[in-house]
Amino acid sequence: MDEKFLLDANTFITPFQNYYSFDLAPGFWKQLKTKLKLNSVYLLDVAKNEIEKGEDELSEWFDSVSGINIIDRRDSSIITKYTEILSFLQNSPLYSEKALRNWSNINVADPWLIATSSVLGYTLVTFETSAGTISVNNPSSRPKIPDIALKFDVKCVNLFYFMRKMGIVWG
Repeated sequence: MDEKFLLDANTFITPFQNYYSFDLAPGFWKQLKTKLKLNSVYLLDVAKNEIEKGEDELSEWFDSVSGINIIDRRDSSIITKYTEILSFLQNSPLYSEKALRNWSNINVADPWLIATSSVLGYTLVTFETSAGTISVNNPSSRPKIPDIALKFDVKCVNLFYFMRKMGIVWG
């Protein structure tokens, strides 16, 4: 099976703010626009909302892209997996009650991204990195996508892996 990707909003926001501004790296955005229309690249509705609420040059660019594959998180199998993820946080001694409260907010994309990737077997593309070693003696209040994704057999990669796999290059 060919690898399919689900993109976190930060795979757009971080490059826009830090690496690939529209004036310095138009080639990145032009190629990304093309890749967003492929049947191997997806975006979750809640991540789309996060990008669009920026009301900046990135949100304007995003609104100009047609044919993006958007997944509706209200699918029953995704909701079931989302519930499992929140239950994991609730029952894990590695995470505090604050962690559960943060991720229980319906507009927080992280648990939805993991749930969707788990259900559909997609690779999750995010700039978020592991929290490293966490301890029951000092439970984390900030769960990180790669750490929780690992518990649900979801492969997490960064934007640069995605760019290589999709052939987004310029020289």
